[in-house]
Amino acid sequence: MTKVKVLVVDDERTLVKALKFNLEKEGFRVEEAYNGEEALRKVAEVEPDIIVLDLMLPGLDGFEVCRQVRKKLDTPIIMLTARGDDIDKVLGLELGADDYLTKPFNPRELVARIKAILRRSVNREEGVKKLIEIGGLQIDLLQHRVRLNDKEIELTSKEFALLSFLASNAGRVYSREQLLEQVWGYNYYGDARTVDVHIRHLREKIEKDPGNPELIITVWGTGYKFREEP
Repeated sequence: MTKVKVLVVDDERTLVKALKFNLEKEGFRVEEAYNGEEALRKVAEVEPDIIVLDLMLPGLDGFEVCRQVRKKLDTPIIMLTARGDDIDKVLGLELGADDYLTKPFNPRELVARIKAILRRSVNREEGVKKLIEIGGLQIDLLQHRVRLNDKEIELTSKEFALLSFLASNAGRVYSREQLLEQVWGYNYYGDARTVDVHIRHLREKIEKDPGNPELIITVWGTGYKFREEP
């Protein structure tokens, strides 16, 4: 069986070695990079299945690495930050990161999050519909493709997972915490605004008027739901 490739990018060599040890114990293949330029080279050469990316890198920082990766790929990205500032976390999510961890953290938590992200990237149970259509929106659950009025819409892996989950359960209201658990795949102890950021991105891409959404509806005081077909 081909091993899942994890690219770990951090200038703290001790941390990289510790993460590599824990990930390899779980059966992952680990590639290392210690600055932004090296990270981008490794992404092109190795084509990792998931990237663990520190924000505070020498030279090209993690934000710019994420931005450049997202121009071409939807490879899942978990960002690492030593700061407690919400702005770093929100900016990372704005740029397309799927998740973040604040240092210091337990390597086992990182392993759990990687497994959860990869698990969610695999197509869900066989019984669900493979194509969801409402209005001009088409969501192909098998091919992981979204079209709006016959135009291809580019989504990150997490945006697609969130959209497909809500659309597969149209009409049902989910709290932010429930969405974090269902889509991110574990008991998430971070900021629930993670969901809000991804919802906003989705609305900007699929709604006629993102300020007055017709597909992804806010249920005030509760959470979000996807519009049921009339």
